Amino acid sequence: MVSFKLCISDPSGKTFQREVKDNLARPFIGLNIGETVKGDSIEISGYEFQITGGSDYCGFPMRKGILGLRKKIAIYGGVGFRGDAKGIKRRKTVCGHKIHEKISQINLKVTKQGTKKLAEIFGVPEEKKEGKAEAKKQEKAEAKEHKVEEKKDAKEHKETKEHKAEEKKVDAKEHKEDKKE
Repeated sequence: MVSFKLCISDPSGKTFQREVKDNLARPFIGLNIGETVKGDSIEISGYEFQITGGSDYCGFPMRKGILGLRKKIAIYGGVGFRGDAKGIKRRKTVCGHKIHEKISQINLKVTKQGTKKLAEIFGVPEEKKEGKAEAKKQEKAEAKEHKVEEKKDAKEHKETKEHKAEEKKVDAKEHKEDKKE
């Protein structure tokens, strides 16, 4: 039984996931990074995808230009290595560029769009960007309003304290004058 988790990257910036098993997964075996796949083979008609990478069952990333299943190589940067100081090499384990049964995830990017959007095909509701932006603006406005109210309350509280202090002073003066008389 062969199964792959497909991560399909849409040009809009969203990523959709689909798991393919047996008959739908067979066309991927033997393909290399950079090759194209018709969407019809994975039941996404009208689309065409390019294989950009993947990882095996242990999480080691596929790297273009590596033959075989897995290799330890000394690398400066790129896939499988985040990078250290400039010019530092590290010995890292990576997978070859050919898809085989032990690959668990395949990364794809859309090269040709179909008639339907991917969000419709995968049943994901599209969120409006304006809605999110408006909600953030509204939250900021409410927070600003709340701060203004707090400052106003603090100012009133301070004024009330000052007024009470003045009243006490006036009462103390009057009380002294009453005693003198």
